[in-house]
Formats: sequence, structure tokens, C-alpha cells
Amino acid sequence: MNEIVVSSSSHQYPIYIGEDIRFQLKSYLRKDYSAIMIVTDEKVANLYLQDLRNVLAGYKLIEIIFPSGEQTKSIDFFYKLQTKAISNRLDRKSLMIALGGGVIGDLTGFSAATYMRGIDYIQVPTTILAHDSSVGGKVAINHELGKNMIGSFYAPQAVVYDVHTLRSLNAHEIRSGYAELVKEALLADSTFFNTLMEKNLNSLNSQQLVNHLCQGIKIKAEIVEADEKESNIRMFLNLGHTLGHALESELGYGTMTHGEAVAIGLLFALRVSEYKYDIKLPYEKLYQWLERNNYPLNLPNLNKEQLVNRMKSDKKTMNNRIQMVLLKQAAKPIVEEIQEEQLHTYLDIFLKELVNK
Repeated sequence: MNEIVVSSSSHQYPIYIGEDIRFQLKSYLRKDYSAIMIVTDEKVANLYLQDLRNVLAGYKLIEIIFPSGEQTKSIDFFYKLQTKAISNRLDRKSLMIALGGGVIGDLTGFSAATYMRGIDYIQVPTTILAHDSSVGGKVAINHELGKNMIGSFYAPQAVVYDVHTLRSLNAHEIRSGYAELVKEALLADSTFFNTLMEKNLNSLNSQQLVNHLCQGIKIKAEIVEADEKESNIRMFLNLGHTLGHALESELGYGTMTHGEAVAIGLLFALRVSEYKYDIKLPYEKLYQWLERNNYPLNLPNLNKEQLVNRMKSDKKTMNNRIQMVLLKQAAKPIVEEIQEEQLHTYLDIFLKELVNK
């Protein structure tokens, strides 16, 4: 088992990564909780909920099961979760456990942050993508006008990452998770990036997966520890997300996975960086890797004006001016203000280029 410790402003918390460690979950609880609410979705519940029931036998357990998909990360399901907690009389010594991917993790974390002004929660991720979302304490729900627009910074008590659960992932979910690993590599580690570019996602073994997850989590943890509240360098973790989030909103949450949208956003960020700084970045290497691994790169006809408006709704936008994370070179990120007219030009060129590939 691997352990990484992350320091937040409120406390340190461990990230445990290993095979079948969900069966040790009880030993990772550092407090005596009055009740435990397990939050999960329909797909994950069928696979792993009984395991947690068995491990946590003896506690007062409350369960809530939501539909799978990005649509669940909404104000309606947030309200349902709070209603369930109140009606079951959870108190300030209760614990919430997020059993699932990034959607469940974000929804549970935001609910824990706001229930009785904050109770403990633990992340038990079951997707590769959640290696990113479960670390760092950013929790949120979506609004129809923008992704993650309603949220908070609220660190978990622990992250228990059982890589056995990743065996149940489909190809979409594997692609989605690896896009965030590629993002982390582009931000901080060119060698890691080149290693990923050599991999076929259909033939990964467990040890490779653990190694990749540990490297990605360490990169994110270092950035989060240096800037927990996203006042400066933590913004770098949004590389690829300005266009990625806009695509998710414009196409409708769930049409394209988060990571698949971010993958296109990474390509766009590399192209804009090349135009802006007159440099050469590994755009073609990344494009070819995405193509080999069957990422969806053919977009439908999009209203570019509406897409730019979505990008202007991004949380990094200041005074209605779009801030994009770009690269001055590999592993040298920078936040740059992009004028709207420039953005229209860059986006038009990029979308045409995708069509003509």
C-alpha cells in the first residue's frame, strides 16, 4: 500500500492507495462517529456498497443512492442529500463517505461542508478521474450556467483509493481519468508526460496504474499544499479546463465525460500557447495519443459565440476577462489573460483544425 499525506489549512489527511484496501476502511477512521452516511450511485452501489456495509457493521449506517452521471451534481440532489441527513438526525459527530467517482465525491464533500456548517467526510474513489477530484478539498455542484460554480474548499479526513475498483471501469471512464493524469504531467513532469504517451490504455496492468496514480496525486498534492485556496499556482490545475468545462456545459452534462472534454481543452491550451509565445509544444504527440486511444475528437457544429460565453463564465474569469492556463514550455505553466477577440480567433482556427484532421 502507498500513503501520501496532504497538508491543508485545517488538518493533514492521508491518501491510501492499494489493492482491496476498502476492506480496511474501518481501521482508517480516526474518530468514533455517531453515525455514518454512505453516499453512492446506482452503478457503484451494485458493485461495492455491500463491502462497506460489511466493513462498517456496528455503526449506525444511512445510505443514499443517486443516479449515475454528471446530472446528479446539481442543487436538486444536493437538497435530497441534506434532507436525508436531517431526517436521519445526523449530528456534528457524524461522518459522510463518498463511494464513487468525481460526481459523488464533489456532491458529498459539498454536502458535508455545509451540513451543520461542516461535518467530516472521507473519499472512497472508484474511478481514475477521482484521483484528481478527491485530493485538494475542492467540492462543488454544477449550475446550468456553469460547472462547479457553487462550492467550497473543504478537505476530507482521508482518501481511501482501492485500485481494485478500477477494474470495473469502461473505456470512457479510463480515458476520462487519464486526461487528468496527462494534465498533471504537462504541468510538472515532462518525463511522466512522455511515459504516458507511450501507453495504450487498453493494456495497462495494475502496477502501471498505481504508479501513474501516485505520480499524478503527488503533483497535485504539492500544488495544493502550496496554494490551498487557489489564489495563485493552484489555478494551474485548470489547464485544459477553460474550454473543457465550456464544452461540457454547451453539449449538456453527461454527453461527453469530464476528462474527454478536458482532453480537447488540453489540445486547445497547447495551440493557444504556441500562437501566443511562438513556441513548439507536444501538440501532435498528444493529438496522436488521444486518437490512438479513441478519445472523441470530432465535435458537432458548435455556436462559437455561445461557447465563448461559457468560457467567460469560468471561475478564473476576472472583470469579464478570460484567464487561461497556458504553457511557456512543457512543465512551465502560466495564467494569461486572453482578449475576447483573440479567443474567438484562436477558437475558430482550432475547431476548423479538428474538423480537418
